[in-house]
Amino acid sequence: MKFTKMHGCGNDYIYIDGAAQLISEADKPGVVRFLSDRHFGVGGDGVIFINPSDEADFEMEMYNADGSRSEMCGNGIRCVAKYVYDKGLTDQRQLSIVSAGAVKYLELTVDQENKVSEVKVNMGKPVLEPASIPVALSGERAVDVPIRVGGGEYRMTCVSMGNPHAVVFVENVGEMDLEQIGPLFEGHELFPNRVNTEFVEIVDRRHVKMRVWERGTGETLACGTGCCATAVACVLNGLTEDQVTVRVLGGEIRITWDREENLVYMTGPAATVFEGEIPIGAIPQAQPAVCGKR
Repeated sequence: MKFTKMHGCGNDYIYIDGAAQLISEADKPGVVRFLSDRHFGVGGDGVIFINPSDEADFEMEMYNADGSRSEMCGNGIRCVAKYVYDKGLTDQRQLSIVSAGAVKYLELTVDQENKVSEVKVNMGKPVLEPASIPVALSGERAVDVPIRVGGGEYRMTCVSMGNPHAVVFVENVGEMDLEQIGPLFEGHELFPNRVNTEFVEIVDRRHVKMRVWERGTGETLACGTGCCATAVACVLNGLTEDQVTVRVLGGEIRITWDREENLVYMTGPAATVFEGEIPIGAIPQAQPAVCGKR
């Protein structure tokens, strides 16, 4: 099976051409867990299959490292755009990509070698209604609300960017023990579908620092949808301007919340790390009979 390892600000996934490599739906969770393993597999925050689509130019089928499905990945969708353009699957610099039924629109920036270096994504409208995020809270919005986690109380702002986020503002994000606190947020009873948690330190009105605990994966070097949720939460709490540069462990992502249109735009890099092949027989739960080419 052929694969490509890519990352957006260090948020790394294994990308597979779903039109060329046929894997049964039943086998995919096991395949994903094996490939994502950083000791016995390829290593990544998950696996993304790039499929044909009748709704958009391409489909992004995303899995977390634990084999669970996820709705959206901001860093991942930028890498999908780079994958399809750099490999000649399209010559268009404006693309539509659907993930879990939601279509996103992308603008590609190419370098002197005609390779994609940066991608701007219209991430759509932020969802603020608790029932739609989902978070088990009443009211029209969950902004600066208390939550008790691990014996302590935090204030969070909840946003969905196609997947659920809880944004928590802290004084020093570098001092956070995410390995301890992250899983407690992820599995908290307020979040029926679990949650991605962003811990955010305000630098100034246009810059913030953020670390993220992603459901099904753990701490990652970046989270595109998390950066979008962070920017929205910053504005809702009156902490920054509508344009924010979010500094994550793996780099920087620029976010703009156009409040007149109520649309969030994300701009950031996409990079290819390496390509390879792995024998189908080496992958647990993946048999040659369900993997092939077409």
